[in-house]
Amino acid sequence: MEKPVITYESLIRITRSISMIRDPEEIVLISVEGVTSALKVKGCTLFLFDKNSKVLSLAGSYGLSREYLDKGPVSAIRSISSSIEDGQPVAIYDVNDDPRLQYPEAALKEGIASILSVPIIIGERIIGCLRVYTAQPWEFGLNDVNFVQAVAQVVGMALELCRINKGYKESIDILRSMRDPKTIVFNKRTPYEGVPKSFSKEEVAQANA
Repeated sequence: MEKPVITYESLIRITRSISMIRDPEEIVLISVEGVTSALKVKGCTLFLFDKNSKVLSLAGSYGLSREYLDKGPVSAIRSISSSIEDGQPVAIYDVNDDPRLQYPEAALKEGIASILSVPIIIGERIIGCLRVYTAQPWEFGLNDVNFVQAVAQVVGMALELCRINKGYKESIDILRSMRDPKTIVFNKRTPYEGVPKSFSKEEVAQANA
């Protein structure tokens, strides 16, 4: 299988597209489609890692059938686990002969031959992984891995910015509501508030009694 030549232009094109979006779902979809097109492979998926359940939740995919995507829950412990545990890229040349796969039969039925799994890391946290699928056996080279790692890094930062931006917007909304004249309870006194009023004779007599 003749591999495409990955250039900086491919990465810049994906990065530029991602930088113009603030919707997490669109960021994911552009990423998986961009990787698939740039590498000219069968498909690509992006999984998010749930630290508590140890499950990889599908965030977006391109080029793969719904039947394959619905094959069952993907365990971070059983499905190419070292990609999440060690935070390192993992390449599987033959899905038919590799114990690191959780659903090898489903992969064969889908027509998948090789898989590359790259972790998505933010700081020291692994939040998920980007996986590339080929229809023919593929020995992933250093350029392939570096390219997918770069995209994973950009995606991770973009998703983190979305999360921070959402929190920032929520904080701004709260501050705005607090400053909204319609919701503010005014306790400020006018120049005349607090000034004693005149009393009637009866009130004065009662006060001196």
